This record gives sequence, structure tokens and C-alpha cells, in this order.
Amino acid sequence: MDFPRVLIDQQKLLDNINLLADFCHGRGMTMAAVGKGAAAHPAVMAAAEASRADFIADARMDNLERVSGAKPKMLLRITMPSAVERVVKGCDVSAQSEIATVRLLGEAARKLGKRHKVMLMTDLGDLREGVFFRDRQALKALAEAVLEQPSLELYGLGVNLSCFGGIMPDAENMGNLIELAALLRQDYGVELPLVSGGATSNLPTAVAGAYPLGPGGVTNLRLGESWLLGSDASGDRMVNTLPGLEKMHDDTLILECELVEVQTKPSKPIGNTGHNAFGEEVDFVDQGTMLRGVCAMGRQDANLDGLIPLDQRVRVLGGSSDHTIVDLSDAPEYKVGDVLRFRMSYGCMLQAFTSPYVTKRVSQSL
Repeated sequence: MDFPRVLIDQQKLLDNINLLADFCHGRGMTMAAVGKGAAAHPAVMAAAEASRADFIADARMDNLERVSGAKPKMLLRITMPSAVERVVKGCDVSAQSEIATVRLLGEAARKLGKRHKVMLMTDLGDLREGVFFRDRQALKALAEAVLEQPSLELYGLGVNLSCFGGIMPDAENMGNLIELAALLRQDYGVELPLVSGGATSNLPTAVAGAYPLGPGGVTNLRLGESWLLGSDASGDRMVNTLPGLEKMHDDTLILECELVEVQTKPSKPIGNTGHNAFGEEVDFVDQGTMLRGVCAMGRQDANLDGLIPLDQRVRVLGGSSDHTIVDLSDAPEYKVGDVLRFRMSYGCMLQAFTSPYVTKRVSQSL
């Protein structure tokens, strides 16, 4: 069965990465192309490998191990102690925040005869991973643990913002990152070339020049959603609305599903209501009679809240594990067997690429 399916436009993905890489390079920064949102699908990562991006980055070793090519690989999720050997074998740079793990990583690198680069993670207030930025002694202790390992290189300092606590990059927290990088350089005489400010949520402030970029400032961005979808969920915006990035594509990955029913029904369910199959309380406003479509795609395939119909007359009402319900009242020409097309939010893309029930197909190749 071909539907539901994601259509992958490799050329537009390549265009997006190159635009972002050129943006970074023009400001003295490197770019890491993050592929985890598309589960490092081979067709997607082929565009990343063909691009001017400097690194291939992902949070999962499963994904990095499937990617072949000459670009250095960066592991974004802090390392599990049980996986240190795998990390040394499978990537060039890894994020670290625990002294015990750093020591295990150094021993694994020594045994394998490899030199491995370490990016220390600092928490600037989003309260996800990293040494809390106000605890400078803890950060220095972590740096010293890396320097004590002959097979490790203290390569960078990084941060994650907006992913958990919703804290946005700004002049203050990026200034704190830059200050901490300067502290490590001064105290330990290290070059520390990688000062990684974060992800797509950094683009608006980077475009605005809200903090120093390049040598002496932020020297790297790790970008995923921006090149995969052309969007920025943290600001509920499209990247092509930012000055200098107007040529970014927002139709790189399109989700398609087939209509299996089109019937006129009431808009409000009839009878006594309880929780739905997902334990949720549901409430529907009575909007009168409605032309309702049922698609052969459900919550086991994609996050239905993140579906954005290309036909703006179509409205997503919700769905079950197997079906998506849409309002076709303003688009009465649709019939059973027709295909509806959607752009996706980041969460919707993540689930669609992870689901084995969603076919992935290249619509335009490089």
C-alpha cells in the first residue's frame, strides 16, 4: 500500500541546506545539518551529504551509523555510559555533561586508538541537559576531566534552548555562553573552536545580529527543522520570512493520504460521552450538518495536530489511531479515492518518518 506517504523533494532540501550553510559561513560560523526529524532517512541525508553543511548531526547513534559520507558526525544527545565505545566508533564529536561518562569515553577512545572530540553542554536556563551556567566550578571540573584524557579533545561548548522549557535564545543567554567559552580558553589555553549556540530557534536572533557571531562569539548552529520543513516551531513562523532567507522552501516534505469516505453527517457526536480511545475528554461544538471526509491515516501514522492542509478549504477535525476526520464542507468536489496533501509541523514529521506504516518516496531527486 502506497498511502499514507511522505514525498521527499531532495533538490529543495539541498537548496535549503545550502542557503543556511551560506548564511552561517558568511557570519564566521559552521553549520551542522541535523537529520533526526526525518529519522535520518537515506533520501533526506543524501541531500545533507551533498550540501555545503560542515557536520552531519543527530541525537541517535542508530541514525549516525546509517549515514555514510565524508562529513564529520556529531552526536547531540549526551552519551549513555553503556554506549561509549559505540559513540567513539561511530561519530567524531559528542555532547557530554557528566565527568563519569567522560572518563569512560576517554578509556574507550584509548582502547580503540582514536582521538575523540568533546562538546561540553551547558544549561543556560531551559533546564534540560548540561552543567548549570552559574556553576562555573562544575563546568571547569568537567573541562578538566576531558583534558585529563589523552584520547579526548576539548573541542567545544554547546547549549540547547527552547526544546524543553521553551526558553528562547537572546543576547543575555548567548552572551553567557560566549563568556563561558572565553573562560575555558583563558583558564586552559584551549582553542575551543566550536561554540554551538543551538538550533533553528537561534535563526531570528542570529539574523538580527543580537549577539556576536564568528570567532569570539557563537561559531556554530545545529539546524534541523529549518532545512527539513522551512519552519521554526519555537516562533510559529516560516524561515522564509526572515531577511536574507526568503528563498527557503516550505514544501520539501509533503504528507499525502487517501480519502476512504465522504459523507454528510452532523458535526456533533450523538449520545452520552466518555473518554476517547486515548483517554482524552472530547467536546465538539454543534456546527450543523457537515460534509465529512475520512482518511486512511491516523495517530499511529502521524501527529494529526500538526497537519497543515495545502488546500486551505480543508479543515482537520481530529482522528483515531487509524483514521483522520476532515471537514470538506467548503471543498465539496472531493470524492472517495482522492488524495489530500499536507505540510507538517516538526512533531508531525517526526512521527511520520518514525512510523513504519508511512511510505517514504522521493518526488524530486538531486
